[in-house]
Amino acid sequence: MKTRRTLRRTLLTLLALAPLAATLPAHAQKAPDTVRIGYQKSSTLITILKTRAELEKKLAPLGVKVTWHEFASGLPLLEALNVGAVDVSADVADTVPIFAQAAGAQLTFIAQEAPSPTAQAIVVKDDSPIKSIADLRGKRIGFAKAAGAHYLLIAALEKNGLSLKDVNQAYLAPADGRAAFERNAIDAWVIWDPFLAAVQRQSKVRVLADGTDLASYQRYYLASTPFAKARPDVIKVIVNSLQETGKWVKQSPQDAAALLAPVWGLDTATVEQANGRRSYLVRSVAPNSIGEQQKIADAFLDAGLLPKKVDATNVPLF
Repeated sequence: MKTRRTLRRTLLTLLALAPLAATLPAHAQKAPDTVRIGYQKSSTLITILKTRAELEKKLAPLGVKVTWHEFASGLPLLEALNVGAVDVSADVADTVPIFAQAAGAQLTFIAQEAPSPTAQAIVVKDDSPIKSIADLRGKRIGFAKAAGAHYLLIAALEKNGLSLKDVNQAYLAPADGRAAFERNAIDAWVIWDPFLAAVQRQSKVRVLADGTDLASYQRYYLASTPFAKARPDVIKVIVNSLQETGKWVKQSPQDAAALLAPVWGLDTATVEQANGRRSYLVRSVAPNSIGEQQKIADAFLDAGLLPKKVDATNVPLF
């Protein structure tokens, strides 16, 4: 009988504590011992860290392992981050988080790259009759949806009295965009480095416009908010590593190009050209440094591409 009474008291105690356990913050539960990092081909700094296995070395003392997950473009990468398929996102264009915010994603901005406006551009074939942005009216233009290239096109058209409604849009990932451009299935291509440098060096093309005075093209590193809260120590290691790597790329451009060339499947001259247009200056995200985000969000809303207005500057910062 005593054993039964003891068991009953134990069960009652456990039932009473169950609601409390359910409300415990993430950091009070078991902290994740693996960080899943999502990246794109254009994620230069993360690609270098992955290639040299530097994060594995730096996170080992914390008992944390690293897994890597490649995505074709930024939007599916942040969708994966939102649903918990990855924990940290390598750099994505400034446009991409806005779509994630519109979908209610729980994302924390952990770092930002300083502007690189010339690292994306609108290009046409060298022998194309298209000579200016105004000539794009009625033409078929390829670009990745929600990418920085998308906003660059909106801004360039607006500056010339046009809108997306005045052109034929083709949503294409970089590889598909290059193929369509080469076979003349699109009249113009809006693309970013290193794909931009590759087409410039491998084909005869002209730049109609880059981001100068149109789109500053700041790239952001993000983490899922639950992971950022649970493992701020891991986030700090990642951000510090990104800062160090960014400095190394700018100080040793030839060495960086030699390391990246076989990974990207490009020649070193092309990689060096692409890297020369990126700032790679990784810095903390301050409220006064994300003002352009609201301008971008409003442009996409006006174009009918967002389901609702987004307060783009009201975001968690690490």
